[in-house]
Amino acid sequence: MTSRILPVFALIVAALIFFGYVDSAWTGSVTAAKASIMLDNQALASASEYSTRQDELASARNAIDPAGLARLNAFLPDSVDNVRLILDLDALAARSGLALASIDVAGSSAPSSSANQTALSGAANTPVGSVDLSLAASGSYSAFQNFLRGVESSARLLDITDLSVRGSDTGIYSYQMTIRLYWLR
Repeated sequence: MTSRILPVFALIVAALIFFGYVDSAWTGSVTAAKASIMLDNQALASASEYSTRQDELASARNAIDPAGLARLNAFLPDSVDNVRLILDLDALAARSGLALASIDVAGSSAPSSSANQTALSGAANTPVGSVDLSLAASGSYSAFQNFLRGVESSARLLDITDLSVRGSDTGIYSYQMTIRLYWLR
């Protein structure tokens, strides 16, 4: 009789150990560990993909001509840099024979009635910002034309948004203009 009871007892103890400890440990901590390993493997694959993409972009950036990159940075800089722009405008005015009386930074441009300008300056989520500079100058008309040609051929993206001219009998005119400059935010 003991020869039959001992295997049945061992089978009951094995079933209790399996259902009481092994099954709960297997479905609990082991399954959680497998899920954690799977998430870590996904993160590792994403990091490897990110690193590969970063290397591709770095090699593409290094392939860009440095002179072209410098021209692009001058055309649309990543900061306003009012001082440099004011110095450049003052030098341009001096070369063209125009005397600058004052330069004031008017701040960010407000949306105007023009639909095109409203689309440019009114969109808050655009990566391009703009600042208005108010200039007062005096000089001859030919000096003013030379100044406008210099602004037109400038490497910096500038728009003259407002212009008023006051005449005089001496041939020296007073100019009041607003120049909008653009920069990357």
